[in-house]
Amino acid sequence: MLKLNILNMKFFLDTVNACIGKVNMLCPDGRKLNINGEEKVQGGLWQQYFQNKNCLRLVLEIPNPTDYMNIVSYYAGDC
Repeated sequence: MLKLNILNMKFFLDTVNACIGKVNMLCPDGRKLNINGEEKVQGGLWQQYFQNKNCLRLVLEIPNPTDYMNIVSYYAGDC
């Protein structure tokens, strides 16, 4: 599990969409929602991001170790 505070949504979603496996967002109600390549879901994330003044907190579950490291590397470089 990975908790992120997204400040640059475009580069975050570019990184997510480059993943080869699922990138599951953990919802407050306990559901897991794959956001990799899911335009409708990503549109909703954009709305939340703008409503929160260009900031979005997400909890992710990334089963593929390579994908996990790519997202961690993105996040470390974005800080």
